[in-house]
Amino acid sequence: MIGFLSGRSSADSIEEVKGFHTGLAETGHVEGKNIAIEFRWTDGHYDRLPALARDLVARHVAIIAAVGGGASGLAAKSVTSTIPVVFASGGDAVKIGLVASLNRPGGNVTGVNIIFGALGAKRLELLHELVPAASTIAMLVNPNYPSAPIEVEDVRTAGRKLGLKIEIFSARTESEIEPAFTGLVERKADGLLIADDPFLQGQRARLVELSARHTVPAMYFSRDFVDAGGLMSYGPNLVDAYRLVGLYCGRILKGEKPADLPVEQPTKYSLLINLKTAKALGLEIPGTLLALTDEVIE
Repeated sequence: MIGFLSGRSSADSIEEVKGFHTGLAETGHVEGKNIAIEFRWTDGHYDRLPALARDLVARHVAIIAAVGGGASGLAAKSVTSTIPVVFASGGDAVKIGLVASLNRPGGNVTGVNIIFGALGAKRLELLHELVPAASTIAMLVNPNYPSAPIEVEDVRTAGRKLGLKIEIFSARTESEIEPAFTGLVERKADGLLIADDPFLQGQRARLVELSARHTVPAMYFSRDFVDAGGLMSYGPNLVDAYRLVGLYCGRILKGEKPADLPVEQPTKYSLLINLKTAKALGLEIPGTLLALTDEVIE
């Protein structure tokens, strides 16, 4: 039996779960045939993770796939030092305390370092290239997400180098999202950076709609925002990251030890731009930025 612990919702993770099954199948593990999976979802409520992790331990699962943000991995790690844990974390796995080293994770924990959060500075640079006249960039952050302070500091540092003022707005719950947009409009933000966070990812339709309503050019960390009508995104492939989690789970079930499996990291990062959204915002994409774009959505 595999425990699957996620900070996201099941409805928001359909493609990612398919990726997880693909990775398991690559090692000969198929649900209903030779494995069972106990799914636990928190719908962005990270405070529920420790109790759900303890429940999986009580059910004597053979392994825990802790996904949907670094908070899941930290919760699983906090309740067991013997059951293998395979995480998928958007934040830096070393900096938030999941592992001591990427090459030699040690203990019972390994996984995939998706590093969405570590790309915050790069996303700011790309957004600035799109709106070079900008002086103030807003950043929407969920302070409850473990890697949020690290990403904020990275973006502030990059902002100083670019001569930009970075205004931070918080959204821990759905009710705080609209006031955050009201605030960034009042501060006359010229652009918006959405920080890495599974909760905010689950709110992508609303974030895209609010960005359009307030005509704020927004940069996102995952392509599903752009697929939902968002302006642009820069980051790795999330479905493939879940495939790697499934692959590692399968290898551990076959006898390998988490301590011997180095933390995986993506090797490809993609820039996506939605031209229809850019036109609606009255933006012309610079040729230099288009040359860097991996996929243009018409």
